[in-house]
Amino acid sequence: MSLIPPAAARPRWWPGLPAILLIAFAAASPAMAGEVINSSWLGGVAIEGTDPVAYFTVGKPVAGARDLEYRWMGATWRFASAANRDQFAADPERYAPQYGGYCAWAVSQGYTAKIDPQAWRIVGGKLYLNYSKDVQARWAGDIPGNIAKADANWPQIKADLGG
Repeated sequence: MSLIPPAAARPRWWPGLPAILLIAFAAASPAMAGEVINSSWLGGVAIEGTDPVAYFTVGKPVAGARDLEYRWMGATWRFASAANRDQFAADPERYAPQYGGYCAWAVSQGYTAKIDPQAWRIVGGKLYLNYSKDVQARWAGDIPGNIAKADANWPQIKADLGG
């Protein structure tokens, strides 16, 4: 007596299912332990494709180009120029936004939220992004206090995100 059912009795499944599950798992998981960067589900693009170096060099958000990318912390970072890409590659911690690119206000309140690249501020040589300009105005009401709260909250939030 065989414990394996005949072919007609076995459940049928779609051959493409393993590939779809693998892609879904990879998109939902950080590339390596400790990496926590707010990036898009498809392609893992950080800060919605905005060049992080431009905030410092041009003083405004500038869209990055698909042909000027750099992989760091499990995310794809885009740049407006090769020079900006090279600056970032040489010192990513200097240019990457705080709190993995999540909304600074949200992190100060103990949670994460997506960002609007137009809602930004450099404070003490560090880039902070917010959900919207309205939320940024709230955050700006007590920047030192909100940074202190976010700095205190970030280690636990990061751990909860798998970092």
